Amino acid sequence: MGLARKCQISLSDTKYYHCVSRCVRRAFLCGEDKLTGKSYEHRRGWVEERLLFLAQVFCIDVCAYAVMSNHTHIVLYVDDKKAQRLSDRAILLRWHKLFKGTLLSHKYLNGDALDEGQRFFLSKDIKEYRNRLSSISWFMRVLNENIARRANKEDKCTGHFWEGRFKSQALLDESALLACMAYVDLNPIRAKMALTPEQSEHTSIQKRCEAATSGKQPKQLARFVGSPRKHMPKGLPFELKSYLELVELTGKCIRADKRGHIESHQAPILKRLNIQAENWLKLTTQFERVFHGAVGKAHSLDMYCERAQHKRRSSIKISKMLLT
Repeated sequence: MGLARKCQISLSDTKYYHCVSRCVRRAFLCGEDKLTGKSYEHRRGWVEERLLFLAQVFCIDVCAYAVMSNHTHIVLYVDDKKAQRLSDRAILLRWHKLFKGTLLSHKYLNGDALDEGQRFFLSKDIKEYRNRLSSISWFMRVLNENIARRANKEDKCTGHFWEGRFKSQALLDESALLACMAYVDLNPIRAKMALTPEQSEHTSIQKRCEAATSGKQPKQLARFVGSPRKHMPKGLPFELKSYLELVELTGKCIRADKRGHIESHQAPILKRLNIQAENWLKLTTQFERVFHGAVGKAHSLDMYCERAQHKRRSSIKISKMLLT
């Protein structure tokens, strides 16, 4: 039996999570249905467009994503502190980009006077919206429901499009975050949908490669801010150049026509995190297969499981093998 969502997401332990949504009823998110010959490739654009839009509305950053034929991978960072900093007006403006709002919320934004009772009920609504705008469950709900409605309308049918629950994995430390992001970014190469990261359509790595050619980073994605230091700004704790080089090198090793081995001097990120080069390919090709539930080094998993009161610690052994 799967764990309840509240047991999987604990912001006191980590704000990084890997989320996976899968289609049901032999539904295709994109690509071509071999049975009918119908192409659904355009739906990948639906997902990417909606995902990047939601990243601007929610207080949740998108670190990595890949839209595959019948499932999506997303690595998210929950910025709950930002949600708490936003003014009541800012919260309502964001919420109205997603939903119609209420009579009271529109009156407030229009500058109309509210009596004490109205202010009381509106404050309760704002508190709830504030929590939802930093909720992974609400983020995934708003993303998936929109795509399901559009796909069902196009298919002229009703019923579930996605599996009932999306899968989420807590990424407890930098090693887990790096391995998961690379795993997500390399999905199209493993699936032989692309030969290189920059050719991987509807992925975060393609967006990062495109922006990097002009020395920039995509505004819709979480920024790389470099190695950890005393006064660390918000963002991914890696050097962008090193990450792109590592993904490129790993992609070459994964491709069937370019089997290879990663030397430690070629991947400074791995050296800093003490991840053995020979373990890296297994991490980036079998991440979901070898890790069930939260991911991190053994000591991170121990602390997480102890606080969450999880009796089973199934990933401890594999973590000791691959992440230390």
